[in-house]
Amino acid sequence: FKMAARLALSTVIQSLSRAPRSITHARTLKLPNWADPAATNKLRWDLTPENIGSLADELITHSRGVYDKIAASRAAPSWPATMAPMNEDGILFRVVESICTFPQHVSADKAMRDASTAADEKLSAYSVELDSRFDVFQAVEAYAQTQPALEAEEDRFLKRVLRDFHRKGMHLGPDVREQIATLNKRIKEIEIKYQKNLGEENEKLQLTSEQLDGMPADFLAGLDKGEDGRLTVTLKYPHYMPIMKLCKVAATRALMEKHFNSRCLEENTAILEELVTLRDRAAKLLSYPSHAAYITAVRMANNPAAIQSFLSDLSVRLTPLASAELALFQKLKDEERAGQGLPSEPLQAWDQVYYRNMVEQKQYNVDHEIIKQYFPIERVTAGILQIYQELLGLTFEEVKGEVVWHPDVLLYKVSNTADGALVGHFYLDMYPREGKYGHAACWGLQPACALPDGRLLPVTAVVCNFTKPTADAPSLLQHDEVETFFHEFGHAMHQLCSKARLALFAGTAVERDFVEAPSQMLENWAWEPTVLARLSAHHKTGLPLPQDLVEKLVASRNANCGVLNKRQILLATFDQTIHTIDKINTAATLAKLTQELCGFPMTSGTNMAASFGHLAGGYDAQYYGYLWSEVFSCDMYQTVFAGRIFDPAAGARYRDCILAPGGSLDAADMLRNFLGRDPTPDAFLVSKGLKA
Repeated sequence: FKMAARLALSTVIQSLSRAPRSITHARTLKLPNWADPAATNKLRWDLTPENIGSLADELITHSRGVYDKIAASRAAPSWPATMAPMNEDGILFRVVESICTFPQHVSADKAMRDASTAADEKLSAYSVELDSRFDVFQAVEAYAQTQPALEAEEDRFLKRVLRDFHRKGMHLGPDVREQIATLNKRIKEIEIKYQKNLGEENEKLQLTSEQLDGMPADFLAGLDKGEDGRLTVTLKYPHYMPIMKLCKVAATRALMEKHFNSRCLEENTAILEELVTLRDRAAKLLSYPSHAAYITAVRMANNPAAIQSFLSDLSVRLTPLASAELALFQKLKDEERAGQGLPSEPLQAWDQVYYRNMVEQKQYNVDHEIIKQYFPIERVTAGILQIYQELLGLTFEEVKGEVVWHPDVLLYKVSNTADGALVGHFYLDMYPREGKYGHAACWGLQPACALPDGRLLPVTAVVCNFTKPTADAPSLLQHDEVETFFHEFGHAMHQLCSKARLALFAGTAVERDFVEAPSQMLENWAWEPTVLARLSAHHKTGLPLPQDLVEKLVASRNANCGVLNKRQILLATFDQTIHTIDKINTAATLAKLTQELCGFPMTSGTNMAASFGHLAGGYDAQYYGYLWSEVFSCDMYQTVFAGRIFDPAAGARYRDCILAPGGSLDAADMLRNFLGRDPTPDAFLVSKGLKA
C-alpha cells in the first residue's frame, strides 16, 4: 500500500518547492510532492492572485478524483482503498488550502486578499460537497461493517469519519441531506463574508491634541498629522486600547468606543442574525433542539445545560467582587468629575478600561506606561523563545532568505535539542497593517502527520498586532501583550510538538473547549518574577524591570478580576443564548445581557456582535470554552509547574502528555495522564479570587 500510494501521489502531484519562484502562468503551478525530502516546508508565499484561483481549482479536481475512487471501493472496502486515501487527501488539502486561504488574513495586497477570500469560498463550498457525498459515506460504512482490527488511532479515525458523516445527515433521507447541504453551503459563504468585512475595516478618526489629553508623547508622535494639525487614529488595537486606557477626555473615549463597537455594524449584524437562523434550522433537521446542543454534543461540556450551570454559578460567585469593583470605578469617576466642576454621572461602557487602569495605578501603584519601557519587543521575543526552548527541549534558529508574505515576517526552524532532529517551522508576524487580521491568533498551516513513506513536519504562524517600531521609537509591549505573546506561542508549540500519525488529529485538533487550556497555562509564566526579570530590559538603559515594579505588577494580577471575568461570562452567555433560538435581535439581546451581567449599559446604536469574529470563525456556541479551559489550565499549572517553571522534566511531561497526542486522545484522558487524577476546579476558583 505505501509504495502504491507514494507512486500515485508522485505521478499527479509535482513539487511546489521545485517550481520556479517567478510564476506568470497559473497553469504551471502544481501541487506539492510529499516524496521530496528536501522540502520540509511545502508552503509558498510568492503566488499571484491568478495562481491562487488556479491552485484551488486544481486541488478540488484532484480531491474529487480521490473521493470518486473511495466511493468505488464500496464493493470491496479496505483501509488502503477506503480510509488511507481520505487521510492522504486531507493532508494535501490542508497544505494547499493554507497556501490559498491564509493570505486573506495577512497579505498587504488587496488583490491577493480578494483572491484568497474567493479561493476560501470555493474550497469551503467543496468541503460541503465532500461532507454530503452519500456514496463515500456508504463506502466508509461498508468498511466499518467488516469490523476491521485497527490500531487505536486508525480506529479513532474511522469512528470520527462516521460520526461526522452522521452529523452532516448522511444517515437521513435524500431530501433532508440536500436541505442540510444547502444550509451548510450558505453558512460557509456568509461566515467568510463576515470575516472579510472585519478584516477590511479601516475606519480612521481625525482628532485634535486637546481631544487626546492624557496620551503619552510617544503615542502622539507615532500618529500621522494632517495639514490642519489633527491626528489620525484607527480602530486597531495599538491605537484603540491606549486611548481607552489613558485619554482623560471622556468624550473622546465615548467616540472611540462607539465607533469601535459599530464596526461592520449593518452588514455583519445582518450576517450574524442570518447565521443564527441557518444554524438552528440545520441542527433541528438533525434532531437537535438547538445549534448549541448540536455543537456541544461532541465537546467536553456535552450539553448546553452544563455550560449554563457553569456560567451561572461562576457569575453568582463573582457578583460581590464585581459589584465592589464597579462601586470603586464610580467613586473614581465622581472624584474626577468633581475636580472638573462636573456633576456625578453613571458609569458607561467607555469608562470601563479607563477606570480599570486607574485602579491599577492608584491601588497597586502599577503604571503600565512606565512598565512597557522595559519590554522592547526584541528583548521579549528573544526571552520568550528561550524559555520555550528550555522548557520543551527545543532549539529555534531563524531562517533568512526564504520567501515570506511580508517583509516584517520572521521564519524559524525548530529542532529537538537532544538529537538535533528537525521538528518543524514557525512564522512570526507581529505588526499591524491595512487589511491584516486585527487580533492575535495562531494558524496551523501544515499538519504534523505520517506520510506513506516518512513524516510531514508541521508549520505554524503566530499573528499579532503589536505597535510597530519606527526610526524614532522602539516597539514597547504592554504587559498584557507579553501575556498574549506567551499564549499565542503556546498554540504554536501545540502544533509543532504534535506526534499524531493522522492529519485529522494533528496539533490543536482537540475539543474546542479544551484547545485554549495548553496556551492559557503558559500565560502563568508572564507573571513569574524570575521570568519578568529575564524578559525585561529598559530600551534605553538595558536594566531589567526593578524588583519593586515586579512585585507591584505581580500583586496586581487579580485587579479588576470580577469585572473582567463578568465580561467573559457576558460574551459566553450571549453566544449560548443566540444559539439556542431560531431568530434573534443581536443588539437588543446583547444590550439586555450587558446590563444584567455587567451592571452598566451598552452604548446606544452599537452592536459589538457585528465584530465578534469568534462567532463566524469556528467558535459558534463555543466561546464558553475560554473560561471552561481555564479550569484545566489552572489545575495543570498548580499541580505540575508551580515552583518548578523551568524544570525540563515537567516540560517533557507536558510535551508528552498534553502536546504530543494532538487530538488522538480525548482531552479528559490527556489530563488524567498529565495530572495523575481527574481535574478539579479548586485552582481555577482561587485564581479568580474566590474560595475553592
